[in-house]
Amino acid sequence: MTTAQHDRYSSPLAERYASRAMLALWSPRERHGLWRQLWLALAEAERELGVPIPDEAIAQMRAHLTDIDFAAVAEYERRFRHDVMAHVHAFADVAPAARPYIHLGATSCYVTDNGDLLLMRRGLEILRQKVLNTLGELAKFARQWRDEPALGYTHLQPAQLVTVGKRAALWMQDLVLDLADIDHRIATLPFRGVKGTTGTQASFLSIFEGDHEKVRALDRLVTGKLGFAQSIPVSGQTYSRKIDAQVLSAVSGVATSAAKFASDLRMLQAFGEIEEPFEKEQIGSSAMAYKRNPMRCERINALARFVQSVEPNANQTHAVQYFERTLDDSANRRLAIPESFLATDAILVLYGNVAAGLEVHPARIRRRVDDELPFMATEEIIVRAVRAGGDRQAVHEVIRRHSVEAARALKDGGAARNDLLERLAGDPEFTALGLSMDDLSAATEPSRFVGRAPRQVDDFLAEVIEPLLAAHGADVHAAREEVRV
Repeated sequence: MTTAQHDRYSSPLAERYASRAMLALWSPRERHGLWRQLWLALAEAERELGVPIPDEAIAQMRAHLTDIDFAAVAEYERRFRHDVMAHVHAFADVAPAARPYIHLGATSCYVTDNGDLLLMRRGLEILRQKVLNTLGELAKFARQWRDEPALGYTHLQPAQLVTVGKRAALWMQDLVLDLADIDHRIATLPFRGVKGTTGTQASFLSIFEGDHEKVRALDRLVTGKLGFAQSIPVSGQTYSRKIDAQVLSAVSGVATSAAKFASDLRMLQAFGEIEEPFEKEQIGSSAMAYKRNPMRCERINALARFVQSVEPNANQTHAVQYFERTLDDSANRRLAIPESFLATDAILVLYGNVAAGLEVHPARIRRRVDDELPFMATEEIIVRAVRAGGDRQAVHEVIRRHSVEAARALKDGGAARNDLLERLAGDPEFTALGLSMDDLSAATEPSRFVGRAPRQVDDFLAEVIEPLLAAHGADVHAAREEVRV
């Protein structure tokens, strides 16, 4: 970073968080290079349909798609106060034979809207690959820990046991749903196409001297040249901003799934069960040298909150696009759309990094299970006591009384661990039934309480995740983005 850069604000998404690929996608060079591709496609299609555009004009345009003189553009924009016309003139300077034909019949939204749709589609493709790679990392984790019993929680209170791998499957399930949304948006995202100033295609009808079929063919040709299956059937000057809302909903969905994962992991790290990666020389706190903070997951939550706050913006913008369009969307969209993609990309960089380096502490997990499992086993103990000849209601009362006392001892420090089984084994009601400590302990084997969780992991991986990764060519061994502070 130069001295001059230290004297002006720069987005943390660019300086710290987002990947190189996503930053390059939303760069001025990529955006305005797409504008030139769009002008070339329009000229080529018009020529194919009979407009007398010289070969040299097409050749010069094709030769200068990427060598944009941004200083010249800035000077033109200072004079014209119009960004699209600044780029038209800069393009014409290097393709003089094409000067009469660049932007022929088009309005600014021909390049701005179609360009944004191209960028959003490519942005979704980048996010999709990162989601797939994250799924690959989580799949390895779930397979490794498929049958490790762990406390499950409902209402954030200990509930029936799950397994570490099953919990990872829940995180994966969210991403699978997100992936379906992303794939749907990529497959159905329409091109704006060639629609003219208010969407009536009047200028193109004039160019083709009233030939409606040529205007329709022009729209199809340009749409195909840019790799879209269809253009939006009707538009105003812009495509419906509802499309932005639909895209940002899919993007925000990914951020939300990541935030749920990060929140879970922050709590698991507080419990000491699972921790995010922590590098050899990483400092957790400037004051408390022992600290190991879940900073990656905290950052996921922070960035996700930003993305979630931007999503409603798109619907709000759509609601006030009076008639064929207003311009109060422009400055807003320059912020909302790229930053949503950049922030979600940054979230997935972090998510993939955490998923690939999760540290599990089985001893701590088992200790926490042991603290709660005797309570969970009481129903099984009742069954065993009745089978041994006990009265169900009397046994229930004995267990209830000892459970309350054991829980109080745990919470108040009267016991180092859950001693419910010892209390029951020493109770005359149980000794009279011949139930030993071994009998009671057998009722609390953790694997008895995880249900089908290990098999659910196996089924989910085999039936959902593995086919998905194979179909999309996910590469979990791909070079990972560096996580920057």
